[in-house]
Amino acid sequence: MWLGSKGPSGFSPSSTAEEVTQGIDGTGLTAIVTGASSGIGAETARVLALRGIHVVMGVRNMAGGRNVKEAIMKEVPSTKVDVMELDLSSMASVRKFASDFHSSGLPLNILINNAGVIVSPFTLSQDNIELHFATNHIGHFLLTNLLLETMKSTAHESKKEGRIVCVSSYGHRNPYPEGIRFDGINDKSGFGTWRAYGQSKLANILHANELNRHLKEEGVDITVNSLHPGAVATNIIRDNSFLNGIVRLFGKYVFKNVQQGAATTCYVALHPQVKGVSGEYFADSNLAKPTSQAKDMELAKKLWELSMNLID
Repeated sequence: MWLGSKGPSGFSPSSTAEEVTQGIDGTGLTAIVTGASSGIGAETARVLALRGIHVVMGVRNMAGGRNVKEAIMKEVPSTKVDVMELDLSSMASVRKFASDFHSSGLPLNILINNAGVIVSPFTLSQDNIELHFATNHIGHFLLTNLLLETMKSTAHESKKEGRIVCVSSYGHRNPYPEGIRFDGINDKSGFGTWRAYGQSKLANILHANELNRHLKEEGVDITVNSLHPGAVATNIIRDNSFLNGIVRLFGKYVFKNVQQGAATTCYVALHPQVKGVSGEYFADSNLAKPTSQAKDMELAKKLWELSMNLID
């Protein structure tokens, strides 16, 4: 259950992914969706496949991914869906995924950086990076970097605009007025779960903004946008007992369902209204204003440099 009026796009917080893509034909397009074994990612993959798109699901849980693929194939027998292993907390796994995708010879029109984690307590990835930052930002930063040339080639050869979509959940208000500097990402002192998660999701928006700046300078026909899917009850909160309790008590009153949660992702990835729109932030399938930190171009440049150093 989610109430709200329609925005300029004609859609509202209660719009579903199927509704915002109704009548759109994506035949001939190829999309990668990370974290597609459950929740918003699975619904995004299903709706894109419903619109004729060849969907490549990048998943850590291969059994879950195969189940989602099977369900999609039953609903849309003519579609093409591939499941490939991808653990975004591991740079080695990200590199293998990109290598395997390149070996497939597939084009790439749409990249949806959707996967995310909320964990507790403080944990380091196998690359010794705080796990939220490693999974939610660095993994996607590296993946995008490795797939970018394929997207550029696809856009050039197909004469169709490429789209990169970064799913954040940083919100429209600044939860950390004292600022985030992306330092101390391996230092657990004062690094609570929500601060770590918030920092990683802010990084998603800054990454999209800075990548957009780079691509515009190159004159490449690829748009990059970030979005907030809204408060959605999905498996991302499975490791947080407090959130699970909140969802059980109040979920139907304050959270979107998965069909509504995937709407903004599918809208930004596919809708003609978004053609040529880049470097923007969306919520409820409409343009929205992010926090001042999310628009800080100097912070975006610093994050880019830090991220490049980490993946190198």
